[in-house]
Amino acid sequence: MLEAKNLNKEISIKKIDNETSNIKIFNNNILAEVVGEFDKNLKKIENLTNTKIFFRGNSITVKGSKDAIINVTNSLTFLVNKFLVTNSIEDNDITYSISKTSFKESMTKEKEINNVRSIDQIIKTPRRSVIPRSKKQSEYLNYLLKDDVIISLGPAGTGKSYLAVSVAVNMLMEKKVEKVILSRPAVEAGERLGFLPGDMKEKVDPYLRPLYDALYDLFGFERVQRKIDSGEIEVAPLAFMRGRTLKNSFAILDEAQNASLTQIKMFLTRIGENSKIVINGDPSQIDLVNKNQSGLTESTKILKNIKEIKCIQFDHRDVVRHPLVSKIIQAYQRKTDDKS
Repeated sequence: MLEAKNLNKEISIKKIDNETSNIKIFNNNILAEVVGEFDKNLKKIENLTNTKIFFRGNSITVKGSKDAIINVTNSLTFLVNKFLVTNSIEDNDITYSISKTSFKESMTKEKEINNVRSIDQIIKTPRRSVIPRSKKQSEYLNYLLKDDVIISLGPAGTGKSYLAVSVAVNMLMEKKVEKVILSRPAVEAGERLGFLPGDMKEKVDPYLRPLYDALYDLFGFERVQRKIDSGEIEVAPLAFMRGRTLKNSFAILDEAQNASLTQIKMFLTRIGENSKIVINGDPSQIDLVNKNQSGLTESTKILKNIKEIKCIQFDHRDVVRHPLVSKIIQAYQRKTDDKS
């Protein structure tokens, strides 16, 4: 686990009987964050685990089945640990902390969680600390930290872009790179860019908005604007990458399913000394008029045997947005499978 040195001093777990356990959290600040405003975190855990949770003073009593009690105690332990290490507890930490496995499977699940949450997988940015939330995200994060070219495919909500941007921001802060470049194909613009109203920035900014959102969340609006003004962060459409060599840079191409094979090749071959390139996309969300023009899947096939290039495929199990997103993705996938 993301083990903080003083975790054992902050929480104790006492089994009362097979259907009851008592958890004590000694630090009131940590307790307040774990419990949540108006006990909202405990109520969410209670609903997710089908248990009864009673909270008084610094004591939390859990009643339920053996499996459920293990789930709740593991969840609370993780939340205490998460706060000690990152000084924050977020809404999706609650859902993530709940295991969906049975008691017999709990040891396997615990090992998986421990592997995911190792101390070297905390990415610190000015506004928040980021951790991987699935085994695939952990693998992806390892690639982002260690390798120079990474291609990731998968549905929306799997953290492809967010994790990449967080690593890029972290490397910029630590002066491991001099520049972060975030790019997307401006699909609707293309050759019709000149027909849109406004100057060049006003024309392309709507297509780049998701990248700005990730930056603002991790860096803060004012910091981002200063870094953009200084040239340390550049957010630009894919067409602007042609003819450049990216040195000492961390470059991310997002929504690459809307780029052609030639465009992806062009972006990849921009890599220069001390640089990383990340290409992200979802082959199920191609916005091109001719979907066969998408070069993402084909590029992955072409490059998969180059050992220095890491390719990773996410699926609905890696979705970290609202739990319904995973169900929606599965439903659409079943429809697609039925047609084929």
